[in-house]
Amino acid sequence: MTTRIHHTTHQIEISAAAEAIYDLIADAPRWPVRFGPTVHVERTSSGGGEERLAIWALANSEVKHWTSRRDLDANRRRIRFRQERSSPPVAAMGGEWIVTPIPGGSQLTLHHDFAAVSEDPADVAWILSATDRNSETELANIKALAEGTAGRPDLTFGFADEVVVGGPAERVYEFLYAAARWPDRLPHVSRLELREDTPGIQVMTMDTKAGDGSVHTTESARVCFPHQRIVYKQIATPVLMTAHVGEWSLTGESAGTRVVSRHTITINEQAITGVLGADAGVPEARAFLRKAVGGNSRATLELAKSFAEAGDAR
Repeated sequence: MTTRIHHTTHQIEISAAAEAIYDLIADAPRWPVRFGPTVHVERTSSGGGEERLAIWALANSEVKHWTSRRDLDANRRRIRFRQERSSPPVAAMGGEWIVTPIPGGSQLTLHHDFAAVSEDPADVAWILSATDRNSETELANIKALAEGTAGRPDLTFGFADEVVVGGPAERVYEFLYAAARWPDRLPHVSRLELREDTPGIQVMTMDTKAGDGSVHTTESARVCFPHQRIVYKQIATPVLMTAHVGEWSLTGESAGTRVVSRHTITINEQAITGVLGADAGVPEARAFLRKAVGGNSRATLELAKSFAEAGDAR
């Protein structure tokens, strides 16, 4: 039986230079903080206008993982991509980004071609739905970035906290990985629901208590690399953020295990005065988020340290 190839095309006009738009698309490792569906990207090789990417992204509320090869042509402002390993129900997928100058800006076109594992109409419909939703979201994100926030580097910032644990990485990783037990282990977590349909890929909904007693609900997707690191993205963020990605990394050293908690946050500028008051601006929002998010991270680091050094089953 001949495998049927399906095609989709999505377009948007953007009031920005074609080169700037191309650069946003080419910078794949920054997609998680820029594009809603993308959870994590790793560039595994690059050179000669070609690169390979490992990608974890939301598709119809599920986290899917695949690897892709990309051919980048900056002169023509085109990027071709082809999945080398797909995730069912996708059997094969590829496509191309094309940026074309037009009067007053640029036209961005995103082509996809794909084959389903089977020609079950439900599988094809699932892929079409995911492709349409993600394509429309990514095009809208690129438009917003190119026309506005890409020129506002002050809205995105990062920071890190760390501790050295006198114990093995396996114990620290166990504490961070077993997030379902956090309500019993972390005072600032009042509720947590976690599912792990695919080993190493977790989706969790968490209620976190702030210092003022208020409770914030967030939803995150996590990709776990045993005993080395856990990367995550909040897919439902508090109102003061438009994006929040992070990483727990564990490195062995002579004193034990160095554990680092890293965050990258994009501020929702329109929400600042409503949350922090009429006189607040971006600097106040950065300080507030650094204290709030960093405070919870530091508390988690210290409790992970106590857990690992105690060597018991708490």
